Amino acid sequence: AHLVESGGGLVQPGGSLRLSCAASGFSFRSSIMSWYRQAPGKEREMVADIDFWGETTNYADSVKGRFTVSRDNAKNTVYLQMNSLKPDDTAVYYCHATLLPRTWGQGTQVTVFS
Repeated sequence: AHLVESGGGLVQPGGSLRLSCAASGFSFRSSIMSWYRQAPGKEREMVADIDFWGETTNYADSVKGRFTVSRDNAKNTVYLQMNSLKPDDTAVYYCHATLLPRTWGQGTQVTVFS
């Protein structure tokens, strides 16, 4: 099973990025999917998650109203649309599947700089 994140980059405050996570090797549509992030010197934290059908989502308070998680079960892909980015959003972003609790991808770096 694999999770491959992409879409990170450098962006100025107020900018936007769209992250993607391509999943393979397991029943994607049977798994709740989550996005986590880890900033330097900090613990990994959950950013957003989405249920099997994409109908129920949850967000960390710090990103509510700015980030949107979605999924395409036909493409085995989960997305994170990030708007109004702030320097505090700088981190490596990972996707995670509840069916694969010990599996993490390589992550994708998001850097928000002034």
